[in-house]
Amino acid sequence: MGAALTRYRVIAWIVGVVLILLVVIGMPLKYGFDNPVVVETVGPAHGFLYMIYLVAAFDLSRRADWPLKRMLAVMLAGTVPFVSFYAERRVSSWVTAGRAGAVTERAVPASR
Repeated sequence: MGAALTRYRVIAWIVGVVLILLVVIGMPLKYGFDNPVVVETVGPAHGFLYMIYLVAAFDLSRRADWPLKRMLAVMLAGTVPFVSFYAERRVSSWVTAGRAGAVTERAVPASR
């Protein structure tokens, strides 16, 4: 599950940065200064990268056996600026805590 978490973390950061570029730089240029070049360039790139983000989030959620609500919340995090960074930290802590719990369960034999 470590590789799935790494893939998710990398794409979450990339999607977050590209979305911030689109919203903070591209949208004001397009609507304030009538210059759509950033939106025309970064917009399709964000759409493509977001699809990769969805696949990475789905893969990680299936490996971690998350409930549907958590999986959908993580997937939607890539649509709101700055939220993908918060979600990436939360997901990392969930997966790390889940791994620590699994290791503890294996290391401590059940008492009879």
